[in-house]
Amino acid sequence: MSSLTATSPNLLRQYLVLTKPRVTQLAVFCAVIGMFLATPTLPDMQKVVAGTIGIWLLAAAAFAVNCLIEQRIDARMLRTARRATAAGTISSAQVLIFSGVLGGLGMFILYRWVNPLTMWLTFATFVGYAVIYTVILKPRTPQNIVIGGLSGAMPPALGWAAVADAVPAEAWLLVLIIFIWTPPHFWALALYRTRDYENSGLPMLPVTHGQQFTRLHILLYSIALMATTALPYVIGMSGWLYLLCAMVLGAMFVWYAWKLYRQYSDELSRKLFRFSILYLSLLFAALLADHWLIVVAR
Repeated sequence: MSSLTATSPNLLRQYLVLTKPRVTQLAVFCAVIGMFLATPTLPDMQKVVAGTIGIWLLAAAAFAVNCLIEQRIDARMLRTARRATAAGTISSAQVLIFSGVLGGLGMFILYRWVNPLTMWLTFATFVGYAVIYTVILKPRTPQNIVIGGLSGAMPPALGWAAVADAVPAEAWLLVLIIFIWTPPHFWALALYRTRDYENSGLPMLPVTHGQQFTRLHILLYSIALMATTALPYVIGMSGWLYLLCAMVLGAMFVWYAWKLYRQYSDELSRKLFRFSILYLSLLFAALLADHWLIVVAR
């Protein structure tokens, strides 16, 4: 009994790691922002809570399936070798059951307390990430993160659908921002983990096209990202507060990318990767703050 008690917390932590909690938290945060932007007033909090839980559960299920499919690849990479699926401490059957329970519960919550549109969109995102990206794109093309980035960019649309039961152009604009943010964010990680990806056999851009080519594309995408983040202001979706924040954050992103392009170092690549996470969080927080200032002004 004492042995079981001692190992249970560690086992629970291993299951939690399979859900990639940091990535899940950022995705759910963007979904929640989408919920609050979907209405000019305070949204239905029951839908906000149920939508948040349901989207989190399905995202966690997708990441667990991703770990299962990539267990052999993860075992060859220093960054992921300790995952329970890679180390063999949790069996494939256990991961499938775990993912099935999370995903099934998430779909039920979304259908019962949110709306069918959100359930089906979230399920499609699950399939896009766990199957299309992980199984088809990732092992076959260095553009995997670009093409497959759509599934990772969907959270704002899911959140918007949860409250409005519709996905208008404004929601897809938020998706576009994350879609363009994803490649430079992920390629910054891939640059200082190039040896890992060489060992894994995955055709990541730094492996197939080299460091210089990847750094150039990070810079180009960061410039495109800065331009794209101005669109909410251009179409009247946001005001001056958001535009100012977006331009300052975008300039910092481009500055990091430019420094990385001119003179590479692993440390600078790490800094860009870490900043990119903070960047997206602050950008969406600025959208929400600006939205509520406009609401109050009206």
